[in-house]
Amino acid sequence: MNANLKALEKDQLVHREEYPQTPPKVEYSLTERGKPLTQILDVMCDWGEEYQL
Repeated sequence: MNANLKALEKDQLVHREEYPQTPPKVEYSLTERGKPLTQILDVMCDWGEEYQL
């Protein structure tokens, strides 16, 4: 999964925020470029729920 997140970050679809604390904390959020993908993902989730095995 980490490689997938790095790829999304490289493509500027997600933003990674590191917090210098113990234990380490990292948060991911969608960038402005990535936000339009939520519409596509919502449709894919709806399809998956309708056709789940």
